[in-house]
Amino acid sequence: MLLERADRVRRRGPAGRAASGALGVLGVLVLLQAMSLLGIVDRATFPPVTEDIAALVGEMLTASFWTAVAGTMSGWAIGLGLAILIAVPVGILVGSFPLAYRAVRVPIEFLRPIPSVALIPLAVLLFGTGMEFKLFLIVFASIWPILIQVLYGVQDVDPVASDTARSFGFGPVARLVRVTLPSALPYAATGLRISASIALVLAITAEIVVGAPGVGGAINSAQQGGSYTLMYALILATGLLGWGVNVALELTERRVLRWHVSHRPTGAAL
Repeated sequence: MLLERADRVRRRGPAGRAASGALGVLGVLVLLQAMSLLGIVDRATFPPVTEDIAALVGEMLTASFWTAVAGTMSGWAIGLGLAILIAVPVGILVGSFPLAYRAVRVPIEFLRPIPSVALIPLAVLLFGTGMEFKLFLIVFASIWPILIQVLYGVQDVDPVASDTARSFGFGPVARLVRVTLPSALPYAATGLRISASIALVLAITAEIVVGAPGVGGAINSAQQGGSYTLMYALILATGLLGWGVNVALELTERRVLRWHVSHRPTGAAL
């Protein structure tokens, strides 16, 4: 039953899936609007969604809003980029050597569950409350999904393909480029999408906690000033940023990995 439903969703195409998603979002917004108008929640602290959307549209016409967005997205991009630069080479290196994997598996499993917010006091002591503070939290949180996925991808290399490349005289570098990287790339793409969302969450969280410049800092200022409509408008903006990041990465992944079986149209010839 579930497989049939998933197959029907795939046959709808991008437009059908987008329509289904839009209906779901609209339903949630209507529910929140009704809760505010009917007095289920305090309208003073939970304004109607229509007012929040109007406030967001007004904010989008101001330079300060885009300055805040630029501050958040710059920290997100730099932190995620650093995580990629660290996690991908380390994942390939460690995954290629069983002894290295056994040596670092326990430290990875120890560090990975530590919440980044638990490191906020340490980050403040080490880096203050500037960009370095935000980058530390982003990198620490977003490095693990990419690293783990690359490790899995390297270890999932088809041994027949690896032995065939070796029998044709391919050296270690050639086998890495022609066999290992194509095998690990879909895994790395999955880790990247997960880490991109985590990095955005940590960027905004760091700004809220210390009041740093960015959308999170603007949310903090609006909350402290009692501007709840503006606060919810900015929260909606963070949701739109996350949605935009995810859509952009999905489209990029679909284009880059169009050769992979997971991105071939149903029934496409091999």
